Amino acid sequence: MADEAVRVRGLRKRYAAGVEALCGLNLSVQTGQVYGVVGPDGAGKTTLMKVLAGVLSFQAEEAQVLGRPVPDGLAQVRHHIGYLPQRFSLYGDLTVEENLDFYAALYPPDPEGGRTRQELLEMIGLDPFRDRMAADLSGGMKQKLALLCNLVHRPRLLLMDEPTVGVDPVSRREFWTLVFELQRGGLTVLASTPYMDEAEQFDRVALLSEGSLVREGTPAEIRASVPGVVLELVCQRPFQAARCLEGAPGIQDVQLFGDRLHLFAAQDAPALRQALDQRLGQAGLQVQRLRVVPFSIEDVFLRLTT
Repeated sequence: MADEAVRVRGLRKRYAAGVEALCGLNLSVQTGQVYGVVGPDGAGKTTLMKVLAGVLSFQAEEAQVLGRPVPDGLAQVRHHIGYLPQRFSLYGDLTVEENLDFYAALYPPDPEGGRTRQELLEMIGLDPFRDRMAADLSGGMKQKLALLCNLVHRPRLLLMDEPTVGVDPVSRREFWTLVFELQRGGLTVLASTPYMDEAEQFDRVALLSEGSLVREGTPAEIRASVPGVVLELVCQRPFQAARCLEGAPGIQDVQLFGDRLHLFAAQDAPALRQALDQRLGQAGLQVQRLRVVPFSIEDVFLRLTT
């Protein structure tokens, strides 16, 4: 369809060792969206990005990018696609500006419309560092440089494979602020990430586990897609408390979240809270706080995959 930037149906990828990285995946990314593919290591995220970039063979009923079949039609639209691989792939012995010059020579931009190189440097915050060697940049600045080099030819679609892995929280926030600013300018983004909190910001999200799609929709739709409630428990010695509550009547699952627990239950009830308090008290643990909290995307993923 004309308003679809990416469309795949029945996408499969099996590696020579027999590992099936993608198991009949169906996916549709609408033009203008920031679409997130979310899952842990081994979910198939990188394989998907490489397939769409045209660097991996695959089997599918249908696979299109910007209305052209993958891989045979990619040559016709490659100048409209940007691709950030998982690892930093620019030249460390070149400066920021030299890397930019190199990519501009590879993919000359359409002279009509879009931001100039100088405007992009200023927008991304790299103008003061244009003479610095890429190898001397911080992790967050390297990712900004990779983003900048993929924008110099003014793409319509940007594929990003875990762009913020290993980047500090402040730089992660700045990076996504830039991406959403670019979206407002008309860019379509398909990004993979292992960070469930990043998924909360996307227009639509696909949750992947072991190559299969376990849930797809807006963040609100995904949060509302599982029944029951989440009880957040704060108490002493959370590891011990988690073991104590496993298999407790009325509790479907227990997950550790930092210094607190998320307890998944069919419903919240005074009798359940009393039973939990009693069970923990018998183990010498005191409840400091127990409250119902909204489902997060991470909660949903854990409920669906554990």
